Amino acid sequence: MNRLTRYNGPMLNREYDTQVCSIARTLEVVGERWSFLILRNISMGITRFDDLQDQLGITRSVLTTRLRSLVEDDVLEKVPYTERPPRYEYKLTEKGKDLWPVMVQMLRWGDTYYMDPKGPPTIIEHYGCGGSPDLHLNCDKCGKPLERSDVRSIPGPGRAKRDFVKSGV
Repeated sequence: MNRLTRYNGPMLNREYDTQVCSIARTLEVVGERWSFLILRNISMGITRFDDLQDQLGITRSVLTTRLRSLVEDDVLEKVPYTERPPRYEYKLTEKGKDLWPVMVQMLRWGDTYYMDPKGPPTIIEHYGCGGSPDLHLNCDKCGKPLERSDVRSIPGPGRAKRDFVKSGV
């Protein structure tokens, strides 16, 4: 018997391999909740395992599994930062960096529909003039097309300063 969602449609299996759709294929890689939050934090400069675990409040086993999967899918690369003992950090690959527009649009959507009464928790600021990305990822002040390296993330009024992680979205 098919289970129904609140949308009255059949539920998809846990994997989307039968879906002939680029969105479904993307969800296979980054659609799990923790995976995208891990990518968000790495994008913001949190690149080491213990720091990711601390910031996200995720179990070691789930974090290990998600990081391994993102490395296998070439979204992240595992880079040693010390040899004794061996320790690694995770960096976005070009494939991972190409998710930046998706992250920005998800942030914009969340700020539009789920804004904290105090304001947005994170503000993306253009280094050049202090503007923010518009719907087309152009600076809303100077009009320059923005890329990930052109902006920084700063705490917004909806986030306590102590809760903010490094810059980067």
